[in-house]
Amino acid sequence: MRTKYNRVLLKLSGESLMGEQHYGIDTKRLADYAEQIAQAVKSGVQVAIVIGGGNIFRGLQGASKGFDRVKGDQMGMLATVINSLALSSALEVVGQPAKVFTAINMFPIGEHYSKWRAIETLNAGTVAIISGGTGNPFFTTDTGSALRAVEVEADVMLKGTRVDGIYTADPEKDPNAVKFTEITYDEVYTRGLKVMDLTATALCKENKMPIVVFDMDTRGNLAKVLAGESIGTLVY
Repeated sequence: MRTKYNRVLLKLSGESLMGEQHYGIDTKRLADYAEQIAQAVKSGVQVAIVIGGGNIFRGLQGASKGFDRVKGDQMGMLATVINSLALSSALEVVGQPAKVFTAINMFPIGEHYSKWRAIETLNAGTVAIISGGTGNPFFTTDTGSALRAVEVEADVMLKGTRVDGIYTADPEKDPNAVKFTEITYDEVYTRGLKVMDLTATALCKENKMPIVVFDMDTRGNLAKVLAGESIGTLVY
């Protein structure tokens, strides 16, 4: 398969890992993701991954229930590490080498993240799963994804979600919502579209990092995006 990109940063949502469940990790969904990612690497694409932790714990939700915000965010960071370990295990089951990096030192659970070690890992054909967000509270995993995409010099940031792109409104709530095939960073901001938080969007804009938002839950979509098919929404 010919691909459009050499190196990508794939952002996966923690909620997507729940699959049909209401909490935790759906092993079928995890295996499906692993097979698609392994296929991408076989096609010659270097894949770095950042996963959210919303299927286990969200810092903001914790803060709304009385948790200290910093501790809540740290709990959320640990949730992303759990998801990253699960995905690395699923990738190894299908024969795809993977290495977990952590934003804060958590040896031997994962290797302490550095740009150069992550790039070495990618060059070796191993998937680099970068967990723990930015390692700081008050930053989302979207911002962590944008930061890592820029750091590892990815060609594009792929945001895999439950919907097939960006719409004028939430398509799950508004049947009249219209999908964008392309949209600028500035339009995302001025329209108040909840694609990513403003910090992540600004970071991608400043560093000219394109974003493709697509439906990762439909099998085969990752390969289509990598081949350059227009199935999601390009933010540029």
